[in-house]
Amino acid sequence: MKPSHKIEKIYYSIGEVAELFEVNQSLIRFWEKEFDILNPQKNKKGNRLFTKLDIENLKLIYHLVKERGYTLQGAKDKLKQNRENVVNAVQIIDSLNQVKGFLLELKKEL
Repeated sequence: MKPSHKIEKIYYSIGEVAELFEVNQSLIRFWEKEFDILNPQKNKKGNRLFTKLDIENLKLIYHLVKERGYTLQGAKDKLKQNRENVVNAVQIIDSLNQVKGFLLELKKEL
């Protein structure tokens, strides 16, 4: 996921979410079917509308599956067993990426 992106809107389309995580829309739809913590709303046309909570949950799934290499079942089990540790790990990684970005910008200026 792009580290510097802030969640600001109320609803995001599946295209925006896929771009945010740099994955295909089909992967987002697949994860929606596999993980019951993802519950995007759908408008009258059937388009998915993702909330901040959905994006935070996707961030956890992305971290476990794409960054840590968990299988889907392993990620499901980890979220059920110890969700708080996963949330903390993702928050720490986000903070470290922000510090890294700041230091890289500082380096450019020197």
